Amino acid sequence: MGALALVAAVVFAWGAFSARLERADVTAPIAFVGVGILLAPAVHTDAGAAGVTVLTEVTLAWVLFSDAARVGLRELRGDSAVYGRLLALALPLTVVAGAAGAWALLGASLPWYALLVGAALAPTDAALGAVVITHPAVPARIRRILNVESGLNDGIVTPVVLLALTGAASVPDDAGHTVVTAVLQLLGGAVIGAAAGAGGGGLLRAAVRRGWTDDSFAGPAVLALALAAYTAAVAAHGNGFVAAFAGGIAFGHVAGRGGPREVFYVEETAGLASLLVWLLFGAFAVPSLYGRVDLALLLYAVLSLTAVRMVPVAVSLIGARLGGRTVLFIGWFGPRGLASVVFALMAVEELGERAAPAVAAIVLTVLLSVVAHGLTAGPWAARYGAHARQPPTTVGEPAAAARLVRPSSGHDPGPGVSSGRKP
Repeated sequence: MGALALVAAVVFAWGAFSARLERADVTAPIAFVGVGILLAPAVHTDAGAAGVTVLTEVTLAWVLFSDAARVGLRELRGDSAVYGRLLALALPLTVVAGAAGAWALLGASLPWYALLVGAALAPTDAALGAVVITHPAVPARIRRILNVESGLNDGIVTPVVLLALTGAASVPDDAGHTVVTAVLQLLGGAVIGAAAGAGGGGLLRAAVRRGWTDDSFAGPAVLALALAAYTAAVAAHGNGFVAAFAGGIAFGHVAGRGGPREVFYVEETAGLASLLVWLLFGAFAVPSLYGRVDLALLLYAVLSLTAVRMVPVAVSLIGARLGGRTVLFIGWFGPRGLASVVFALMAVEELGERAAPAVAAIVLTVLLSVVAHGLTAGPWAARYGAHARQPPTTVGEPAAAARLVRPSSGHDPGPGVSSGRKP
C-alpha cells in the first residue's frame, strides 16, 4: 500500500507540474522510468510479472485502436507517397538491418532470435518525443509525418514479431505447422477486429443520430469496444493486437464525425495507463539488465537508435524532396517505446529464459531511447523549427496539424494537435 500511495502521488505530481518539467526536457517516460528504478528494490518480480504483462498489453491495444482510428484519408492523401516510403521501404529495411546487427553483434543462436530483436525494435513511439509532435515551431507537415508513421508501424510489424516468436519456439519438424498457425491467427484477428470496429462504429453513429447516447458515456463505450475487439480475438485464438489495430481503422471509417471525440477518451485513458507502464518498466525490466550489459550489447543499442533507423529512412526518402536536414530530423526522432516493451514481454512469455539475450537488447535500447530522445526533443525541435521558418523551397505546409500523437502527459500541444499512444 505504501508503494501504491507513492505511485498515486507521483502521477498527481506529474499532472500538476508536467508543463514545467517538460520545459526542462524532463518527459513523462524519463520521470516514470526513474521512479520505477527507485522502487525496484521494494517490488517482488515474480508477484508482479503477470500484472505488468496484462497492463502493458491492454495499453498497447488501446494505443493501436486510437492511433488507427485517427488515421483519416484526408490526412493521408497529401503525403501518401512519403508514408508509403517510410512504411513499405524504410520499415522492412530497419527490420532487416536490426536483425543482421543482432546476428553479428549479439551472437543470436538462431536466425529467429535475430529477427525477433530486429522486428521488436523497428516500430517507433511518438510519445517518447511528444515535444517534437506538439512543438509549434516544427512544421505541421513534419509533425504529421512522424505521427502517422508512429501510429501505423507497430501494427504493421506485429505479424513479423509473432512469426519470429513462433519460429523460435518451434522445433524443426513442427516449424511449418506453427508458421501456418501464426498466419491464421493474424487473419483471424484482423477479421474479428474489423467486424467489432465497424459494428460498434455503426451502432454508435446510429445511436447518436437518434439521441440515444449520453455524451458522458460515449467515450467509455469506445474504450470498452477497443478492449472487446482485443479480448474477443484472443478468446478465439486470433491475434489481439492486430484485432485492435483493424478495429480502430474500421471504427474511424464508420463512426462519422462523432468518432474522433470519443477516441480522444481512449487516448486519455491510454495516457494514464502508459505512465504506469513506464514506471513498471523501470521497476521490473531495467533491473534485468544488471550483469548483462557488455560492449557488444551497448554498441547494438546505440546502432539501433542511429544507423539501423536513420540509414533506411534516408534511403527511402531519396527523391522525396524534403531536404537533408528534414530527413535527418525524421530519421532521429524514431523513439522505441511501448510496442517494443510489449514485444519483449511476449518473448518472455513464449520463450522463457531462452529469450533473455533478446530481451536485454530490447530493454537497453528502449532505456537509451527514453533518455536520448526525451532530452533532445525540445532543443532539436526548436533548432529545426528555426531552420524550417526560412522560406521553403520544396516542403509544403498543409493547414491540418498532426493528430495521432499517443498520450504521454497532460501537456497541452496547442490547437489542432491531439494531446492524446503510446508513452
